[in-house]
Amino acid sequence: PNPFNPSTKISFSIPFLQGSSSGERTFLKVYDILGKEIVVLVNENLNPGTYEVTFDASGLTSGVYFYTLNTNFVSITKSMLLLK
Repeated sequence: PNPFNPSTKISFSIPFLQGSSSGERTFLKVYDILGKEIVVLVNENLNPGTYEVTFDASGLTSGVYFYTLNTNFVSITKSMLLLK
């Protein structure tokens, strides 16, 4: 999603893991450069599969933002650049 203006789609996958429950508690959050939480895009149990979420940043200023994907087994952080 780099760079983007004013919205972008964030794609992610939840893998099937042996011994895992029927769904993984999943959080997808966006933070600014100072670490302030901007928005929670996903906060739910998700079954294994591929997902896509739209992040609308039309009310934000240009700059670097980070998104984190957290499940019971995975934590990933990536950056994205908003250019207006």
